[in-house]
Amino acid sequence: MTPLRFSVGYRPPREDAEPFSDIVRDYKDDIEEVYFAWPGDPSGRSPLGEEEARTLAEELPGLKRLGVRLNLLLNANCYGGEAMSLELTERIGARIRSLNDAAGLDVVTTASPMVARTVRRAFPSMEVRASVNMRLGTVKALEYVSHLFTGYVVQREFNRDLDRLGELQEWADAHGKRLQVLANSGCLNFCSAQTFHDNVVAHEAAIHRRKSTEDTATLCHERYRLPENRPGFLQGSWIRPEDLESHALLFHGGYKLATRTHDNPRMVIDAYSRRRHVGSLLDLMEPGFGPLFHPRIIDNTRFPADWFDRTTRCDKRCHRCSYCASVLERTLVRL
Repeated sequence: MTPLRFSVGYRPPREDAEPFSDIVRDYKDDIEEVYFAWPGDPSGRSPLGEEEARTLAEELPGLKRLGVRLNLLLNANCYGGEAMSLELTERIGARIRSLNDAAGLDVVTTASPMVARTVRRAFPSMEVRASVNMRLGTVKALEYVSHLFTGYVVQREFNRDLDRLGELQEWADAHGKRLQVLANSGCLNFCSAQTFHDNVVAHEAAIHRRKSTEDTATLCHERYRLPENRPGFLQGSWIRPEDLESHALLFHGGYKLATRTHDNPRMVIDAYSRRRHVGSLLDLMEPGFGPLFHPRIIDNTRFPADWFDRTTRCDKRCHRCSYCASVLERTLVRL
């Protein structure tokens, strides 16, 4: 197998579950980096509670001793009125200094140009990575902020566009930048509600303190409740573990795995490390939509041999094509 090392998201252990550091220890040859948000801070996922701060603080030094890099997420899409404030700048500086003293921080990932500038100025040796939520998918987009970032997580909608990735990789190599792609996102491609949803997540703690109306933040759940929309899941950005080898031969960047809110991060890391998963493909994704498809699963072992070639070389005009619908018919099985 092509040697690959993954960036994985820290998952706070549930009651009676194994510490995340135990998973990293078992797969340390395959894990380069653990990314995490500090409890209470807004990020690209629901914020961790303050009660989880102690567990995370205890695990970070141990993770560092395992030889993995630590990547702090400051990637909320919206910081509200603090977005350009001195208060936010000071809080970020204090957070980074504290984590450096406690465990040693290697990378900061952010969706805010202001945060990126702050970190670059105050911590010039720190890697600063552009979040996937910035949706940077063209050379121009990378170039505009090249003075702010040392690396980028590429806009996920282009994960299967190998010509586009090749162009981005060529530019990144020439300018000393590092690229990553997020391999297991279950999100809708080019989601019309992404900006709205990302803003909702950034303010989720405040939203939960108020009476809310209906759940309009997750357009994907509305769609996949209807069987006729489910071929759209196969038209996403994810890469099957079995196809990672072929993808890595053409893309020479790194791979990020979404595990921060996944119920079984060990299963995800194991599947991508071994390049094989027997079970439902839905179970590997974040979000995975398994309950919406129940009592059916997408059997990962039933994909056709031409899946990778077809989906990385097609013109992405899904409304004119029935290939994914035919593959779903083949792979969708009742439990």
